[in-house]
Amino acid sequence: MISIRRALPEEASRLTQICLAAKRHWKYPEAWIEQWVPQLSFSAAYVLENEVWAAVDEDAPVGFYSFKQDGANLWLENLWIAPEAMGKGIGAQLFHHALEQCRAKQSAVLKVESDPNARGFYEKMGAVKIDERIYEIQGQLRVLPVFEVKIAP
Repeated sequence: MISIRRALPEEASRLTQICLAAKRHWKYPEAWIEQWVPQLSFSAAYVLENEVWAAVDEDAPVGFYSFKQDGANLWLENLWIAPEAMGKGIGAQLFHHALEQCRAKQSAVLKVESDPNARGFYEKMGAVKIDERIYEIQGQLRVLPVFEVKIAP
């Protein structure tokens, strides 16, 4: 049975493992993974200083999400599922939980800069593409879709 609760600082290394395993699941080159390690690593301080929610199975995180406030905008900064837990609806549970948190914060919009592999997931969740961010990694262009979801009161 999956439950969602605030992540604990001592779970930071597990959150990092989930994130990196999810990236590897999508078959990115290992050189890219190594380049992403700093931004995909979580510390106890990060968990304490940010709103991080974990999907737990038998008291161990199998997925998580976190928010980032950017002025008036609320961003879904992370949403990661361990590969062994993918395809079980946990991502949808976390996403709906995030929307409930947005409602509680009286946020009108939730924005997401998505990995291209997660595009279909966010579209299925009702997110609408509003922009894209383009950057280069090791000579290859990457296009990251930016989505938003309007939060109904």
